[in-house]
Amino acid sequence: MNILILGAGGREHSLAWAIKQNPKTDRLIVAPGNAGIARLAECADLDILDGAAVVAFCEENAIDFVVIGPEAPLAAGVADATRAAGLLTFGPSAAAARLETSKAFTKDICDACGAPTAAWARFTKAAPARDYVTARGAPIVVKADGLAAGKGVVVAMTLAEALAAVDDMFAGSFGQAGAEVVIEEFMGGEEASFFILTDGTTCLPVGSAQDHKRAFDGDSGPNTGGMGAYSPAPVLTDTIADQVMARIVRPTVAEMARRGTPYQGVLYAGLMIADGRARLVEYNARFGDPECQVLMMRLGAQALDLLLACAEGRLADARVAWAPDHALTVVLAARGYPGTCAKGSRIQGLDALPEDSRHMVFHAGTAGRDGQIIATGGRVLNVTARGATLAEARARAYALVDRIDWPGGFCRRDIGWRAL
Repeated sequence: MNILILGAGGREHSLAWAIKQNPKTDRLIVAPGNAGIARLAECADLDILDGAAVVAFCEENAIDFVVIGPEAPLAAGVADATRAAGLLTFGPSAAAARLETSKAFTKDICDACGAPTAAWARFTKAAPARDYVTARGAPIVVKADGLAAGKGVVVAMTLAEALAAVDDMFAGSFGQAGAEVVIEEFMGGEEASFFILTDGTTCLPVGSAQDHKRAFDGDSGPNTGGMGAYSPAPVLTDTIADQVMARIVRPTVAEMARRGTPYQGVLYAGLMIADGRARLVEYNARFGDPECQVLMMRLGAQALDLLLACAEGRLADARVAWAPDHALTVVLAARGYPGTCAKGSRIQGLDALPEDSRHMVFHAGTAGRDGQIIATGGRVLNVTARGATLAEARARAYALVDRIDWPGGFCRRDIGWRAL
């Protein structure tokens, strides 16, 4: 079959890598792709936020299956456009993707179905938000309601920090995403990511992971989109996973269907786990980045079969075949990230690295120029490895990192420390 993946990051590179291994794949196109993706698939210059353009491209290229990687095309209704055109599509409708695009919407869903989450309130003006924060005190969490590229959350440990976050959001620091602000109770515990495929009725867990959001070792420095991840997440035991499915995921999916906006795609549940119980932090409507990289490393070719079963409404018959192993990914980012960072620096040494079922460098922000790999973003490479143990996967990943010649980049040296 001919498959189109929308996106340009490490998540999409790992999806392409896994899907390419499946014998069902004939032609694989990724739009717009990047320098790493171009080594295994065709890349296409396509506006992935334009549903009509995506549909026209699919018709011109006889595409059988569309896999939507990032959240922006989902929010723009691209899945709605492709489904309306009769194209088999993986990814929720714009209405269902509100579970990611509006934090207040997700809280309403949780309230309606009784899913455990943090106490919360929403605000459209700064003054009452400031009053609420002052009355509740710190620590407290301040969130821009809409999409803010993973940066619209401030975990404020002091009252001054919380008030400043309120003022910043209402002053437009996150654009329209901060026009409405959600303020939440601070939840202590250990975070984990749980990934579930759902066709609107059946819910199938497909893996867990933990990531590291802070820029520097020891979970210090500014918040980022993620500096590394590992799978599975030891804190997400079978008992807790069963609890999450029963009390959070299945009630959410049922409530979405009840409202006439059934959810089809991957539901990424960010969880806070304490005292043997999990509460929902937030939902995302797509695979996490860099969590997708470790999941795809462990799933391999069966990923396509699972995505197809989800899109075709056949999840009740699907099963995940997990190897009893571990995967870990280290993000190489441009110096200065998550702030201003220089683009255009040259990366060397990649051609000498192994690319197999246990070692992969997924590209997140790269381009090819004059035969060279050039850094074009903040997070640039995802150096990923598998092992029989997490320690082995970590050792393999950092051995790859040490062979990459890129003076313009940096990484954390402690990915996986919580588990190890």
